[in-house]
Amino acid sequence: MSTQQKTDMIDELTHKLARLTEQKDTLDIEANRLAEKRNRLNEDLRNLRTEIQELRSERDQTNERVKELKQQRNTNTARINEEIEEMKKLGEERHDLSKKMPSRSHRALEEEVESIDWKIQTSSLTLQEEKDLVEEVKALETQLSVHRKVEQLNRKIDALHNEVKHLRAEREHCHEALTAHSRKSQEIHAKMLAKIEESRKTKMEADGVHKRFLETREKTKPLREEIAAVSGQIRQLKTEAREQDEKERKQSESLLRQTLENKAKEKLRRGERLSWEEFQLLAEKGLTP
Repeated sequence: MSTQQKTDMIDELTHKLARLTEQKDTLDIEANRLAEKRNRLNEDLRNLRTEIQELRSERDQTNERVKELKQQRNTNTARINEEIEEMKKLGEERHDLSKKMPSRSHRALEEEVESIDWKIQTSSLTLQEEKDLVEEVKALETQLSVHRKVEQLNRKIDALHNEVKHLRAEREHCHEALTAHSRKSQEIHAKMLAKIEESRKTKMEADGVHKRFLETREKTKPLREEIAAVSGQIRQLKTEAREQDEKERKQSESLLRQTLENKAKEKLRRGERLSWEEFQLLAEKGLTP
């Protein structure tokens, strides 16, 4: 193969190499674009997973608060039932005592006891008179004890009534808070499910983009191999062309040298004057006179 043929082949291979390189560069650009998109999606996915974890934690905390509020409400209900039951018992006891209630008021009985006590302390009484008055006081005290017991029961019933009222208000407040927290938990759970669905779609998209990235990179493999092969061919042809040029140059120089030598010999034979170059050429051959 001549040098010109090698040169033509090098030019042809160089054009082919340029086309292959352009194709590879186009695929590399597409692969880089896909890689950047995949990385963005993976970053979005990481952020979504963080949000999901935060929402799950917030939901669990809210559910724990709901659980506490339910327990508190149940405790209040149990206490209310206990207090109401106690009120019923005390009410029955008061009802039974009311049957024994004296016809005279508490104040009237106390005033009479005070009057008798004063009489005992300030009057000159016989032993029998004093004994009769003491017995009368005892009878009055018995009647007063009924009043005191009923009043004591009334105070207990009133206290229980107030406590039940307070517990009911507390239970209502607890129920309102429980309802609000339950609604909040449902809202958080709905948000979390939406984020989970979004993360699922984002992962599917990221996986799809990554698959296309790998497919694009795979397409560049034969191009890279062909580029390497063509580049090797070009290097080989250039090496061969240089070697052939060097061989042809040496052959040309040898031919030129032989021509000059023949011309110098002819001039020497004719006795003509030699040039310095011709003289040196013949001197190298030992042909100078």
